[in-house]
Amino acid sequence: METTTSPLLPNDRGRCGWLRRRLRLKNPLSSELSGAVGDLGTFIPIVLTLTLVSNLDLSTTLIFTGFYNIATGLLFDIPMPVQPMKSIAAVAVSESPHLTPSQIAAAGASTAATLLLLGATGAMSFLYNLIPLPVVRGVQLSQGLQFAFTAIKYVRFNYDTATLKPSSSPRTWLGLDGLILALAALLFIILSTGSGNDRDAAEDEDEDFAETSSNQSQSRRRRRLRLLSSIPSALVVFVIGMVLCFIRDPSIFKDLKFGPSKFHILRITWDDWKIGFVRAAIPQIPLSVLNSVIAVCKLSNDLFDKELSATTVSISVGVMNLIGCWFGAMPVCHGAGGLAGQYRFGARSGLSVIFLGIGKLIVGLVFGNSFVRILSQFPIGILGVLLLFAGIELAMASKDMNSKEDSFIMLVCAAVSMTRSSAALGFGCGLVLYLLLKLRTLDCSSVTLFSRSIDVSQVDSEAAPRDV
Repeated sequence: METTTSPLLPNDRGRCGWLRRRLRLKNPLSSELSGAVGDLGTFIPIVLTLTLVSNLDLSTTLIFTGFYNIATGLLFDIPMPVQPMKSIAAVAVSESPHLTPSQIAAAGASTAATLLLLGATGAMSFLYNLIPLPVVRGVQLSQGLQFAFTAIKYVRFNYDTATLKPSSSPRTWLGLDGLILALAALLFIILSTGSGNDRDAAEDEDEDFAETSSNQSQSRRRRRLRLLSSIPSALVVFVIGMVLCFIRDPSIFKDLKFGPSKFHILRITWDDWKIGFVRAAIPQIPLSVLNSVIAVCKLSNDLFDKELSATTVSISVGVMNLIGCWFGAMPVCHGAGGLAGQYRFGARSGLSVIFLGIGKLIVGLVFGNSFVRILSQFPIGILGVLLLFAGIELAMASKDMNSKEDSFIMLVCAAVSMTRSSAALGFGCGLVLYLLLKLRTLDCSSVTLFSRSIDVSQVDSEAAPRDV
């Protein structure tokens, strides 16, 4: 009997192959797991503050961001981060009166709709190709240094959840969240990961070693570097921080309640839309365009040799928030700082953030909103250490500015951004400076010759009939 093949079978095989490629480890499992927690230095403080100050639904946020991590890990095949929209979070807790959950959702949905529109119309790709690289590097440099400065403040000073900023009271040396603990975590990460390229350096040394020499000292050094770089330093530090939560406050065990919170659709009034858009969405939109889309696409090319589509990244941010914000989830975006942090600690594939997403889902479904009791006791000094390395890695993306002109544009853009804490203002100044420098070196002779040739041709055409 003749057999027939289903026309769906090749597609099924193609889907299975696509899924297998997305679920393939590009680094050892320990390194991918370590990189998965590389962006929690920004995620945890903002989520904790919004939960305590603005009554954010932590359970819903963890569940939705867990799904986002899984989806983006499969879609982009790199450790694409899912981070809070920082400008909205800052406005929500620092300005008076504080934004309500409905107003936060309105701000997130407004920002998402803008990015979705820019992506769907192709305007985001146009901006991505139009914006000069030195200007993008200036934005990345300013964001990275701001992360680093904030991280040092987390280590040196106590954290004020009411303002989303470090307080003025210095951190004590001793204690379960003291300076000694933070410095020990810092030294451990430096000794295990070095400057962040020890694994690549060890591979290069393997090739050189095989080709040139059999020196025993080089062999021992190579083995030591490989051993140190295999330690999942960020994961170890994070697990220690979680254990210290229960040691600092043993009553956490009594306060934990199992099960997620009930899903419900927020009721957003017209006033909520107006307040959310004017107070929070307007300052967030330029930051999302620059840092969540354009800078992320540039950085992915630098770190993974894979240039993402600005259209896809922009639509991704839009779709995530237009779904989650209606249920009270925290507005989120992709961030260059989070991508740099995850790369710094070993993440190389989308599987890394898939692991993170699964972890968020488990925590959100099992502990629900009671998980805030654990987060409230997490040592902020340890989060500051993780954030420091993420910021430095992001700032180091600017190292490819080799000419003095490009470096000048980049540094002016970064300085303005950091002085006013506005990436949009720094971007505008950097773009104007770039255009002025190009105008200064513009060769006007071609324009003059072009106009003179037109005049000559016109004279000849007018004189031709007279000669006849």
